[in-house]
Amino acid sequence: MNIAVRKFTENDIEKMTEIWNEVVKDGVAFPQTELLDIESGKEFFSTQTYCGIAEDTDEGKLLGLYILHPNNVGRCSHIANASYAVLSEFRGLHIGEKLVRDSLEQVKENGFKILQFNAVVKSNTAARRLYEKLGFKPLGVIPGGFLNKDGKYVDIVPYYLNVK
Repeated sequence: MNIAVRKFTENDIEKMTEIWNEVVKDGVAFPQTELLDIESGKEFFSTQTYCGIAEDTDEGKLLGLYILHPNNVGRCSHIANASYAVLSEFRGLHIGEKLVRDSLEQVKENGFKILQFNAVVKSNTAARRLYEKLGFKPLGVIPGGFLNKDGKYVDIVPYYLNVK
């Protein structure tokens, strides 16, 4: 398996929508509850500052993606936010790390100074371990900040990294 990260194209929208929806349906990591269809997916992904996809170049198969956009407006618009999604069958293969590393380059390319994650679910230990390995700093814990699909509130940990 040869994995490369590249900018998405319109031809990728259908598979990107499928990957995104899988994480939304899982209900344990993304705050979104509404699924995307092809039209809403096209609008959603095209309005981001940047979308990167992880592709198995040997098979031409999309395995994961990320979105990058401002975390806020005006005087806080130098802070970026990103979300990452990898197909469940390909998790654990360091695809997420490739996506995060690529997003850090895009943060710089797009003039952001900080990358912040607002709501990393505390129990998402794989993501938290990766972020800390890459130098992200946790900002504390927000008790009960995330509503899991099972109806239980769980803690979230915001993270940030100054990008140089």
